[in-house]
Amino acid sequence: MAQLDVRQKLAILADAAKYDASCASSGTAKRNSRDGKGLGSTEGMGICHAYAPDGRCISLLKILLTNSCIFDCHYCINRKSSNVRRARFTPAEVVNLTLSFYRRNYIEGLFLSSGIIRSSDYTMEQMVEVARSLREDHHFRGYIHLKTIPDADPALVHAAGLHADRLSINVELPTAAGLKRLAPEKDGGRIEGAMGELKTAIADTKEARTRYRSAPRFAPAGQSTQMIVGADAATDGDIIGKASHLYDRFGLRRVYYSAFSPIPDASAVLPLQRPPLMREHRLYQSDWLMRFYDYRPNEVAAAADPVTGMLPLDIDPKLAWALKFRDRFPVDVNRAPREALLRVPGLGVKAVDALIAARRWRRLRLDDVGRLTVSVAKVRPFIVADDWRPVQLADRADLRPVVAPVAKQMELFAA
Repeated sequence: MAQLDVRQKLAILADAAKYDASCASSGTAKRNSRDGKGLGSTEGMGICHAYAPDGRCISLLKILLTNSCIFDCHYCINRKSSNVRRARFTPAEVVNLTLSFYRRNYIEGLFLSSGIIRSSDYTMEQMVEVARSLREDHHFRGYIHLKTIPDADPALVHAAGLHADRLSINVELPTAAGLKRLAPEKDGGRIEGAMGELKTAIADTKEARTRYRSAPRFAPAGQSTQMIVGADAATDGDIIGKASHLYDRFGLRRVYYSAFSPIPDASAVLPLQRPPLMREHRLYQSDWLMRFYDYRPNEVAAAADPVTGMLPLDIDPKLAWALKFRDRFPVDVNRAPREALLRVPGLGVKAVDALIAARRWRRLRLDDVGRLTVSVAKVRPFIVADDWRPVQLADRADLRPVVAPVAKQMELFAA
């Protein structure tokens, strides 16, 4: 490998990291540096932007330790057989870059992943050393997210959790068949086993901290994972089922979805074109329905086409579900329970909570609903208010053409 300076390495390894979507910092423990003993904070502005649930924008230095790899996963730009320019940071270089970028107010934390060099244990040791040095040698109090390696020694993964805010292990593909075909060197059982070990360690540490304040933190922002969408034959229904399984079994904070992107010198087993980016967007929306709107996985999957298993691209999954189950509507905004209101297309969690609070004091009219949503036109066919009943709309067999253009316009506005 030719000698490269740090700037050249950064150009290569920051670009190589762009394929990893699981870069976010929600759930981190807030730290401060007002005591004069630490460096860094997760509460400012800043290279890669992630957003916390409360709307905070978190800027992170997102890089790979190296894009060299001993594995040959078909979908990966950094696979062993790929003809790409290689580079590798030393742990000290990553530490210095992180501190330098922070001092310039460019970032508030670090997202570090890596190809596998020499062995899983050797690579994990290098990544742990970065986090250890930042925390112990430089008292860095910013956010750290490490992408862990499921085949690494559990002791190394545990050491990573003692220094990082969040750990993640990518399941890569939603089906066992897809993983076997496109990444035969990876083991789905081992990946889930490592995720289970992380879940246990996180739970044990939380319990210990309820008894002993001096107990060490372990990945206080939890764990996450990523699935590649469109590289194999998995349907949206398959992906939704896999995500639900991961949330339920391992208590993940997030499942990220990354639309497959064709790569140079691609393997013949890969598709020639990337899937529509809207497909990735619809999967995130379906994920939101399960996490915040109390939809069960089979309900979200019911919004998909029964033949292809794919979610519609022209409307969001919530609207697709409502159109499929017209017998559940309209719902009375003055009397319906919260779970029924959450099913109304166009009403978000905040709007529903505001409606429930307001109706304690007076009867709600259509204008009241309109003030709490972006487009009352999308909501009208599915609700009853004090001065509104969708008599003509509710009985229309062709309701989709009426509401779909509204939904599309509002999504473009939001984008």
